[in-house]
Amino acid sequence: MRTPAIAVTGLGMITPVGNDTESTWDGVCAAVSPVRTVAALEGCAIDFACVVDGIDLDAAIGRRTAFRMGRYVKFAVLAAREAVADAGLDPAGWDGSRVAVVVGTSSGGSAHLTDQALVLERRGPEATSPAGVLLTIPNMPAAEIAIEMRATGPSMAPCTACSSGVTALSVARDLLATGQCDLAIAGATESTVFPIAMTGFARSGAAARADGDLARLSRPFAADRAGLVMGEGAAVMVLERAADAEARGAEPRALLAGTGATTDAHHPTSPHPDGRIARAAVEAALRDAGWRADEVEHVNAHGTATVHNDAAEAALISRMYPHRPPVTAPKGVLGHCMGAAGAIEAGLTILTLQRGVVPPVANLDAPAPGFDIDCVTKQPLVRPVRRAVSHSFGFGGHNAVVALQRP
Repeated sequence: MRTPAIAVTGLGMITPVGNDTESTWDGVCAAVSPVRTVAALEGCAIDFACVVDGIDLDAAIGRRTAFRMGRYVKFAVLAAREAVADAGLDPAGWDGSRVAVVVGTSSGGSAHLTDQALVLERRGPEATSPAGVLLTIPNMPAAEIAIEMRATGPSMAPCTACSSGVTALSVARDLLATGQCDLAIAGATESTVFPIAMTGFARSGAAARADGDLARLSRPFAADRAGLVMGEGAAVMVLERAADAEARGAEPRALLAGTGATTDAHHPTSPHPDGRIARAAVEAALRDAGWRADEVEHVNAHGTATVHNDAAEAALISRMYPHRPPVTAPKGVLGHCMGAAGAIEAGLTILTLQRGVVPPVANLDAPAPGFDIDCVTKQPLVRPVRRAVSHSFGFGGHNAVVALQRP
């Protein structure tokens, strides 16, 4: 059976450079990272991160319900609201039984869990929060969006580490293609800027250490790349069958043409050095889309600014796309938003398709010697783009790739 065309008709974001889609796009194109020291990380080996700022989350959500939501859940709800409004939809007018919610996360409410463990130890069980479970379990972004949006169709919370966002889009696409829903609210969210998580990444050797200007710490594909900088945020999209979008007069932002996924089965944190399993994920996405590799006109790279990941991905890109399409890596600006990264970067890829602009890789003058890839540097590249792919590669060897097309 031929898979029906899937349209992205709504997009919402909240990131370290903006509390909506437009400001996020502007911030990524400006290529200046907002990384700063974070008071809650005082005393940690790493006390800086790219954080969502300039918004009262509880006021934006509504204080009657915000008390039961973790920070990562609030991000997801706000991004979902923007996406649904952007799609021109009103939950009061839809059949909620035909609406699915698929929102991934990597660590969920781990921050609250660690806080509550300290409260339990120091002050006893009566001092812990009665909303403790709700603030912790990773399905709550999907659940809270479903509650607010009156969505009673399938609701899922995929976790494939840093690939969770693209996995969510893939699952949503399949639900639409098999007729299990008519609309899907899909994406990912994350907030891991808390002491245990930051200490863990520092101890693992994956994180950058302060070496001067914090804004220049995240340097994807640079010869002197020093590790990842933590970020946080969310991106959510509304997906529907393209024929249904056309029937209701909706203008798609993009078509979700294909997805692919593989697992390295090599090491808990390091990618397979020859990149062949990740390449298989790219090939699967292109096969699903019906594209040749030489038809890809832009690559949104995972680009973590870590030594091994960037080397493996650069090798993959140079072998997979010898025609050298322009490459960007948003983590130079946003930091690594972990489980949300894939959804945020897919959203940015959609904006590139719409606007014919490829954002630059922040803090990069030229790719490291031996990296035969065409990274956009310094200024945004103005160029029409019809077909693009976004890579997401996560701990545990999870590889997920989405192919996106201009309508």
